[in-house]
Amino acid sequence: MAAILSVSGSPSATSRTARLLRHLDDRLRHQGHQVTSLEVRTLPPGPLLGADFRHPAIVEASALFERADGVVIGTPVYKAAYSGLLKSMLDLLPQYALTGKTVLPLATGGSTAHVLAIDYALRPVLSSMGAAHIVPGWFTLDTDLSVAPDGALTVAPGAAEALDQVTDRFSAVLGGRPAVLAAAE
Repeated sequence: MAAILSVSGSPSATSRTARLLRHLDDRLRHQGHQVTSLEVRTLPPGPLLGADFRHPAIVEASALFERADGVVIGTPVYKAAYSGLLKSMLDLLPQYALTGKTVLPLATGGSTAHVLAIDYALRPVLSSMGAAHIVPGWFTLDTDLSVAPDGALTVAPGAAEALDQVTDRFSAVLGGRPAVLAAAE
């Protein structure tokens, strides 16, 4: 199965975006993929914002992208665009860091007014980085994501079904199990 890097571009430690990604990571693991998670906010801020390409943490993050067959990029939407933290990470990667990779873009936000942020803000950047295939992404409203006191995430039924479909499509493109391929058709 495929090696997948799941990247959260949220600056928040209590991020719904990151929780949603971990939820989808579990689905991808269940389908047989090897998933590695990267929370950009955990990288050292000095090297990240100061473009220190040689810092060991930045070098390792870059290596995670290089080793992945597929990349899930998750971001909250702020002011109709993906997070500045994610932009900082993407700027530190080599120009064609996504060459040959399949990418699933995901976004969360408070209003459907931001639903096009994936296609008009994030997709062009991913494309310019050489992504072989950017599968249709998904925007999830914050109101469709509930976090219990113990940290467990609940996704509203309609949103959960849509997320399962885009995740299964991504898995199928990467060479998921036959049952996943059939579900994605």
